[in-house]
Amino acid sequence: MKKNESVESLGRGPAPQYPIESVDNALKVLLLLGEKPELRLTDVAHYLGVATSTAHRLLAMLHYRGFIRQAERGKAYVPGPALTGVASAILQRFDVRDALHPYLEHVNAELKETVHLGMLDGTSVRFIDAIESPRAVRVASRLGRSIPAHCTSTGKAMLAQLPVDALRQLYPEEELPGLTPNSVRTRTELEDTVDRARRLGYATSSEESEDGVGSVAVALPAERMPVRMAINVSVPISRMSRTDQRRISEVLRQTVEEAAAALL
Repeated sequence: MKKNESVESLGRGPAPQYPIESVDNALKVLLLLGEKPELRLTDVAHYLGVATSTAHRLLAMLHYRGFIRQAERGKAYVPGPALTGVASAILQRFDVRDALHPYLEHVNAELKETVHLGMLDGTSVRFIDAIESPRAVRVASRLGRSIPAHCTSTGKAMLAQLPVDALRQLYPEEELPGLTPNSVRTRTELEDTVDRARRLGYATSSEESEDGVGSVAVALPAERMPVRMAINVSVPISRMSRTDQRRISEVLRQTVEEAAAALL
């Protein structure tokens, strides 16, 4: 792995008079996680220009503090709960979420359905904002919940922004766990699903995370967001015909375009 110039360019402060190399290296590892879906020991050692034993000590400390964790399969490291928790807390104060809330209100008013804002957290989606449908029969808010990304339209919309090799790094195994009988169960099926989402510009879910619930999601442009985020509309499956899907997707795509322009 060569040093990533975009990571190095993130620094904005003046150089410290008394730099601490170990702290600097640990921070570089965290910055690198913003560019790569996962890191291996040898990659980190090569990137930092240190011995593998030094890289291992850095990773061990970051692991201890919860900033990274080892992937479920293999020896690669991925963002840990402390890092994603900090990101989520900042987003809740920051005002990407506040800036996007009026757009959720617009979709909710237009469609009279439950609307969510989700962020990609490894292979999960964390729902960080929501507005429930005013209808008597509606999908309940998932605010604060984390759900496997491949089981949700929100997750699939964001995964569709990744190149195939990055998707395979996130999902190194062919078999995937599911939440319902309709959940995507293999990486091959997931690749087909996200490829379709790339072509259509939106992703769908039909009782894949919860019985009786369907949804449509559109991702916000990744280059304009601090993390990958998407807006979804969740509806009772009885209100999810193909015509409904197309109408919802049109409202979402137009709204996301307007939101992206406002975030410039």
